[in-house]
Amino acid sequence: MTTATVALVGDRSPHVQAHARIPALLSALRERDGLTLDAYWIPTTDTGDLERFDAVWMLPGSPYRSEAGALQAARTARKHAVPFLGTCGGFQHALLEYARTVLGLAVSHAENDPAASDPLLVPLECSLAGHEDTVRLAPGSLAEQIIGAEQTVERYSCSYGLDARYLPVLAGGGLRFSGHDAAGAARILELPGHPFFLATLFQPELAGDGSRPHPVITAFAAAAVAHAAGRAGRCDRRAGRV
Repeated sequence: MTTATVALVGDRSPHVQAHARIPALLSALRERDGLTLDAYWIPTTDTGDLERFDAVWMLPGSPYRSEAGALQAARTARKHAVPFLGTCGGFQHALLEYARTVLGLAVSHAENDPAASDPLLVPLECSLAGHEDTVRLAPGSLAEQIIGAEQTVERYSCSYGLDARYLPVLAGGGLRFSGHDAAGAARILELPGHPFFLATLFQPELAGDGSRPHPVITAFAAAAVAHAAGRAGRCDRRAGRV
């Protein structure tokens, strides 16, 4: 059985419910789905060597101690084709990294820079902290394939989201927004052409009681294990093994 090493990027805290769910989710993935993840907590102040991992999961808990470190984590996964899952703050910072690095936009996150004149991530008109809401999934998208339905109801714990004015330029620049709420606000993003790059504004960690991983988490774990197996295969070929 292949074991995948996964970087859990975030500033671990007992006060963040999603963080407290991680041990149970890892156990459930192993026992229910046969997906074994060797997970390491990586603070946002120490994200300089993530390409050695089989996958990167940027967890909720923003504002992060280091915005630069969070952006570096998303950039490493994107550039090195490392499976990536971003949830809540991970969604926000994956957007910020892409907008700045790929599209060259001089944008910011209002939570990190409240005085910014034109932020990419802004306070939601109505906070979603502690709420559930419907997410409509784009036909044929990775998200729809994973969840297996046209829409889903998900739990949130966030107060910031994408400024809708930037949606066209981000979509035109290569991102796919594959999940939206009833008003059309972006709730899921994907990066076409990447082995697995998915981020959600909602928190799949909070689904159920933690004993049955959300399909998004299971799909991410499967991508991590596949990446690990691929690496092992390449090493075997270089060593002349059969």
